[in-house]
Amino acid sequence: MAPGDMSVAAFLSRADALAPLGPLALATPQGNQLKGEVVAAGKRYKTRIDADRRAGRKTTSCPPDSGTLTPDQWLAHLRSYPAAVRRTVSVNAAFESLMKKRYPCPA
Repeated sequence: MAPGDMSVAAFLSRADALAPLGPLALATPQGNQLKGEVVAAGKRYKTRIDADRRAGRKTTSCPPDSGTLTPDQWLAHLRSYPAAVRRTVSVNAAFESLMKKRYPCPA
């Protein structure tokens, strides 16, 4: 499985298991793996958006060149998916959805 392909259900399950560690969770191999999933999804998203822009195609969202996404914002977005569909939504798809929601293109 490529980074970013993990399901939302698997991501949340692993994140919840690490939650008692607080900020120290990122220092664990599991925490580092979860961070890698989000970073990979962000890079894949940026690559696609940049390619669309260069080709003159309309993009699905219009994010700024740089931005911030806190772990709490990310987890809240993942938890917004109904439990029944979390297994079918990848981290990549969830990232794309969050960008559409946070940075809609002007009409």
